[in-house]
Amino acid sequence: MSQFRAKCLPVLLFILLSNALYAQTSTISNPNSERENNPYSKYGIGELWNGNSTALKGMGNITSAYADPYQVNNDNPASYATLALTTFDVGLTGTSRRIVAGNGDAYNTGTASIGYLSMGIPLNKHGGLSFGFKPVSRAYYALVDTINTAMGQTMRSYAGDGGLTYAYLGGAYKYKGFSIGVNVGYMFGTFNNLTTVTSIDTAAIYVAYEAEFPRTTRVGGIYWKAGLMYEHPLADSDYMFRIGGTFALSQNLNEKMNYYQVSTYNFGDTIVNDTTYRADALKGKLKMPTTFSIGALLSRTDKWNVGVDYSMTSWSTYNSSPNTDMNIGIASSAYKLSAGGEYTPNINELNNYFSRVTYRLGAYYGTDYIKLAGTTLPVYGVTFGGSFPFKRTARTHSHVNASFDIGRLGTTSNNQLKETYVRFGIGINFNDKWFIPRKYD
Repeated sequence: MSQFRAKCLPVLLFILLSNALYAQTSTISNPNSERENNPYSKYGIGELWNGNSTALKGMGNITSAYADPYQVNNDNPASYATLALTTFDVGLTGTSRRIVAGNGDAYNTGTASIGYLSMGIPLNKHGGLSFGFKPVSRAYYALVDTINTAMGQTMRSYAGDGGLTYAYLGGAYKYKGFSIGVNVGYMFGTFNNLTTVTSIDTAAIYVAYEAEFPRTTRVGGIYWKAGLMYEHPLADSDYMFRIGGTFALSQNLNEKMNYYQVSTYNFGDTIVNDTTYRADALKGKLKMPTTFSIGALLSRTDKWNVGVDYSMTSWSTYNSSPNTDMNIGIASSAYKLSAGGEYTPNINELNNYFSRVTYRLGAYYGTDYIKLAGTTLPVYGVTFGGSFPFKRTARTHSHVNASFDIGRLGTTSNNQLKETYVRFGIGINFNDKWFIPRKYD
């Protein structure tokens, strides 16, 4: 009975956390709340969110050639063919950041949420599958500026939230040293944007002194990503060399936008609200960009892995309609170069718990997909983390994973913003044997 409960626990957690991750914000959040305020998430599809496992985040996200029998690498579906045990992995993530403007103004902000949810199942010695949820992007911002208009001195405020989530089912097949896999799923999300224009000229009466422009954009559609791997054991040793890559062509998601304008008029002794414009269910397509990655990894069985990764996304193939505001500030391309590794002192050591802990370290450098005023935004950082076995007295493949990412995005050149952030994650990884036929004497 206890074994049955142990197997049911990951499934129950998967169902409960899937419902939490599925929930989408349907209204504009209070811009004065204590939630994260990330100005760069105003552009495009928001801040790109890392939906990889906590273990991979700790070593620079070297996902292209990484495969492990007891970890789900949902970024390269070809890795599923390496799974040896049924694996359930869930992670929480948080961000604390400091944002600095060119004039020296600065503020601190942060957030925490479910980071990902995945389950991997080995089918036989040649194949495996995985399913789960992972965030793709998120947006939350609240900004204010002042301008002079026909209404006099005017304050403009911008607020928005939302993001994209990917629910996927993936499979992989392995023949000799070659593996091929594909994730197919549904990418969906909602973006809420509100621009408010308010007259702050007290002499302005008998005019529209406030106008609101709410916009809600809903996105949903089928999305796929494929992966390849090739591994080659080095002769007469427990060393392995592996190369891998992923690719996803530009794909269209369905897009529907509702947009309207509400004006507030001041007639001296009377305030009147009026919906002056309304456009419901304007349909179009959100064209996601083409992306690919390639990487190489060298490993020693049960001891260490070290690898490098390069990824590039062609944002010139990205386009949004009818919400063309989502096309503003997009660079033609973005890239990232990563390196990292992991080390386990002695996985079979029973007397020293920390000898069975896996330690991870990594670094990355690249450019963001947002480009403002002709300024490319650099992004770089270092990562570290570890996997801590549940049991202290016996070998186990179930772990508590932790990761930290300390980095910087942007620059204060050309009146841009510079962000210094710390991203931290914690995950739980369960492993067990499922679908094994019973044997009788």
